[in-house]
Amino acid sequence: MENNNIYSLLNTINSPKDLRKLDISQLPEVCNELRKDIIHELSNNPGHFAASLGTVELTVALHYTYDTPYDQIVWDVGHQAYCHKILTGRRKDFFTNRKMGGLRPFPSPYESEYDTFTCGHASNSISAALGLTVAANKEGENNRHVIAVIGDGAMSGGLAFEGLNNVSSTPNDLLIILNDNNMSIDRSVGGMKQYLLNLTTRSHYNRIRYGIARVLYKLGLLNEERRKSLIRFSNSLKSVAAQQQNMFEGLNIRYFGPFDGHDVKNLVRILNDIKNMRGPKMLHLHTIKGKGFAPAEHHATEWHAPGLFNPETGERIIPNTEGMPPLFQDVFGNTLLELAEQNPKIVGVTPAMPTGCSMNILMKTMPDRAFDVGIAEGHAVTFSAGMAKGGLIPFCNIYSSFMQRAYDNEIHDVAIGKLQVVLCLDRAGLVGPDGPTHHGVFDLAYLRPIPNLTISSPMDEQELRRLMYTAQLPNKGPFVIRYPRGRGSQPEWQCPFEEIPIGKGRKLKDGTDIAVITIGPIGVSAAKAITQTEKETGKSIAHYDLRFLKPLDKDLLNEIGMHFKNIVTIEDGILKGGMGSTILEFMSDHNYYPHIKRIGVPDHFIEHGTVPELYKLCGMDEDSIVNVLKETL
Repeated sequence: MENNNIYSLLNTINSPKDLRKLDISQLPEVCNELRKDIIHELSNNPGHFAASLGTVELTVALHYTYDTPYDQIVWDVGHQAYCHKILTGRRKDFFTNRKMGGLRPFPSPYESEYDTFTCGHASNSISAALGLTVAANKEGENNRHVIAVIGDGAMSGGLAFEGLNNVSSTPNDLLIILNDNNMSIDRSVGGMKQYLLNLTTRSHYNRIRYGIARVLYKLGLLNEERRKSLIRFSNSLKSVAAQQQNMFEGLNIRYFGPFDGHDVKNLVRILNDIKNMRGPKMLHLHTIKGKGFAPAEHHATEWHAPGLFNPETGERIIPNTEGMPPLFQDVFGNTLLELAEQNPKIVGVTPAMPTGCSMNILMKTMPDRAFDVGIAEGHAVTFSAGMAKGGLIPFCNIYSSFMQRAYDNEIHDVAIGKLQVVLCLDRAGLVGPDGPTHHGVFDLAYLRPIPNLTISSPMDEQELRRLMYTAQLPNKGPFVIRYPRGRGSQPEWQCPFEEIPIGKGRKLKDGTDIAVITIGPIGVSAAKAITQTEKETGKSIAHYDLRFLKPLDKDLLNEIGMHFKNIVTIEDGILKGGMGSTILEFMSDHNYYPHIKRIGVPDHFIEHGTVPELYKLCGMDEDSIVNVLKETL
């Protein structure tokens, strides 16, 4: 354990009330100690590292200036909220972060009253915070401050722009903080611009402004519409003086910045000065991901969630994977490149996840045929549909839980037109420590009702390659391939390409007493459980890999319906409406009445933990499958 004596100030802070007892001159040291604590903790218990280091000063300034939790902070995504958790009474439990039964991976109202709104998916903070502001006003709590903290990446999401549009037309005093750690939205040009931008935050300036406004209101010369016109005029003057346009001020959102997001004392001054201003406000801060830890500052992508590392040297502790099966993601990336080299119509699309999904392999070799569209899942799907309509074959890779945000796009823009978009759903199933906002367990159930889709899930790496090859062949229409995060089961995965007939499953093993039907990689665990059960009971168990949820292999299912009185279905997805429900419907529709036991994710949100822990929790691990098989015999 690290010596706690180095945290002379942090050790005295159990809540933001304690933080607010300190003198402003002590805040830089608080930030220094927080940064040390986060580095130490995450070197032993991995999590989202670089983003949290980049918002230390901002988080301290917010909790120092505002009366949290009465004043409400809405974090976008939540990757950057570890400092927030430590300051709000969770420091002693922070070692349990992302562990089963421990602190949740992202801010959650279930965990703390300081966690205003559910975090996990990007771009929702402005909309949620606006709703909270309107609700506070309706409830007569006009002195409650609401702050949305959104990153420049999340600002690229369509929902953020929808929120901004509504903010500009709804009476509110919302403060939006743009945590800009990558691209520059408004680069400072010259001393005059910086002077004007600083001037508008001064309390003296605003006292004069407010005084004039009150007099004009009393004289009947100013109403809300005229006030907005004056703001627009003021913004126009500022744009002329700064020699730049500003999109936020074009929306009647007062803009301040950009400022150094690592100057905590100045941040406190700015927040105090704009705290009680009427109307919506945008505070633009420049921050550095990984601030205070050189390796993370220089390689922010690698240090987004780096795993174990040495906090002294910055050396990442990477486990030896020699001889192990590859990641499904790497099989996807390498196979996509192979296919693109053979088929000039293939292009790749990803919403801000090129490294995570291994689209970067295609990007590196064929940069003109791979598109990172930012955090914009709906756009990614419709953009892919447009390219498909134009004759290309897009492989659109989206994490399963994020695909939920593009549901209408898949129906309206892809499925109705029968367009050949290959939708690759990465991180399908239970994903582990990222918890309920990231588990990709709903895709089979929510995609199954959509006409014209082919929905598939490979059991292993070779099947993934074959399905990808099949999907890009002529006239295959909309094609979904879903697969999990992590390693598969076949070290020798580079098989020749081979077409898989659409809607055809396969019998993996003969049997007479029970039919086990699986879809996807959980079939590997099922096969082991079948072997164990047969060994212990002497019974005979058949195993079928469905492969396709849609269209169904009717010949295979008719064979099962005619020969088996007991069926067990196993899937890495939600039970309600998933593969097991499909089998129940088929058997009923075709007048088969076997006893069917379904294994899958139950009807509640699954919290965080390791994948094996979560499988056991849901009754989906090998031992649980063995027990179900024994009970069914």
